[in-house]
Amino acid sequence: METLRTEVKRVAALALPVAITQLGTMALGLVDTLMLGRVGTEALAASAIANVWIYGTTQLALGTLFGLDPIVAQAHGAGRGEVAGRALQRGLVLSLLLGVPVALAWLGCERFLLATGQDPELARLAQTYTVVQIPSLPFFLAFHALRQYLQGREMVRPALIVIALANAVNALANWALIFGHLGAPPLGLAGAGIATGLTRAFCFALLAYWTMSLRLHHGAWVRWSREAFAWRGLRELLALGFPVGVQTSLEIWAFSAAALLAGLLDATAIAAHSIALNMAALSFMLPLGVSLAAATRVGNLLGAGRPEAAQRAAWVAMAMGAGVMACSALLFVVGRNWLPRLYTPEPDVVALCASILPIAAAFQIFDGTQVVGCGVLRGMGGTRPAAVFNLVGYWVLGLPLGAWLGLRAGHGLGGIWWGLCIGLAIVALSLVAWVHRRGPARATALVAAAPG
Repeated sequence: METLRTEVKRVAALALPVAITQLGTMALGLVDTLMLGRVGTEALAASAIANVWIYGTTQLALGTLFGLDPIVAQAHGAGRGEVAGRALQRGLVLSLLLGVPVALAWLGCERFLLATGQDPELARLAQTYTVVQIPSLPFFLAFHALRQYLQGREMVRPALIVIALANAVNALANWALIFGHLGAPPLGLAGAGIATGLTRAFCFALLAYWTMSLRLHHGAWVRWSREAFAWRGLRELLALGFPVGVQTSLEIWAFSAAALLAGLLDATAIAAHSIALNMAALSFMLPLGVSLAAATRVGNLLGAGRPEAAQRAAWVAMAMGAGVMACSALLFVVGRNWLPRLYTPEPDVVALCASILPIAAAFQIFDGTQVVGCGVLRGMGGTRPAAVFNLVGYWVLGLPLGAWLGLRAGHGLGGIWWGLCIGLAIVALSLVAWVHRRGPARATALVAAAPG
């Protein structure tokens, strides 16, 4: 019992700062939304549809950088600092390389939105908002690479402080560039995009400065050399990270597809869907923090040559993920009639949202389990199964079933959410079975412990 209690404390100590960091990252987007709402409905709508494309196309690159998790975490546990340092260098190189296809995708934002039937004027505005952010892409990706490196070495507070300060910088930059203060011209929607880009550059610059000035890289660094650019090392990172990028992309595009399905019903349905999804996204930050902590903890223990302890940490983390989401589920059920009123006074939207929140409650528990399970697999370095489970759970089963229930069988928005819930259940149960049969206790470490 004492061992389990200790493990819970270790995972929680890593998870809580990470979860707060994720909430801080969400707050950056909230500030943009609040300020653009004062510009006008067109600006707000254009930023919303642009962000669907921005987040969807960036996810593959961000997920690929999660390939750093098993290498850095296991190297830290094994006492192989030079391996972790080299992995960071390769992650930074990969950030520059991955930024190129993402930038090209962002240049095609307007074409994508027009192809999906969006209003041409909104698509044009969305293109402007997206293109001005392209120069920030290398900083955005490099920040995430550096953050994963520090996190794998159990340093989670620096990113938390950076994101907290970034919220202040973002608010000030938005205020100045959107509305024309501090000597800047009023740029409206384009100003919001530029402010976002400046905030991303600030995040990387500050985290890099602190890493060097406080010597956070001490003991896990090597001098830059050709090894950092060698295809062999970059290929290893891609082999670990690309399946994660595919997995997270499949997930984010599944929810985008669900929103499109809801839009085929009526305006009330899409409004209720958006509210319920926003509530689910907020509660998701806690198990996401546990997931990132699980990747670090499992990787550290495997690197240290303690596979049984890594298996125990995996079960503790998965139980924590499901447990925190069970609390969210209870809140969704108990507060289903008043929580939607925090978002809108419209009685039809409130009533419809209240009707799907019990489904969202079941959804929560499966979501908490699956995201931590994915973190466990990242810590092991076994990233491909999660991508397969997401493909089957969401795209083969969940979304087609939700479309049939919602649009053909007449169950409306509730049918779409039951499809998502069943898809998530398939993913979660598959991950539980995988961790049970082929989890950390049976894994071979990617990085061997240093002798002596």
